[in-house]
Amino acid sequence: METISKKQLVDQIAAKTDATKTDINAILDAYIDVVKSNVAEGNKVQLVGFGAFELRHRAARKGRNPQTGKEIEIAASNVPAFKPGKSFKDEVNK
Repeated sequence: METISKKQLVDQIAAKTDATKTDINAILDAYIDVVKSNVAEGNKVQLVGFGAFELRHRAARKGRNPQTGKEIEIAASNVPAFKPGKSFKDEVNK
């Protein structure tokens, strides 16, 4: 298993399109900004066949400090989540 960097992703997209790497990099940056801002506002960003980005709320809870064993309060938080679409799951599991 390998980790693909943003540069490698841009290179792979460029190989499949007629767009320049500069254009792809700008589009990818814009895409990331749009998804982040929409999810931060509580909107769900859905790409049919690929998946959906959404905001999930974690309630406050109690946890333990692993070093001391002392019980601590963990504050409520919002977390971004990705739910893969059916065709994405099927591709991964073939």
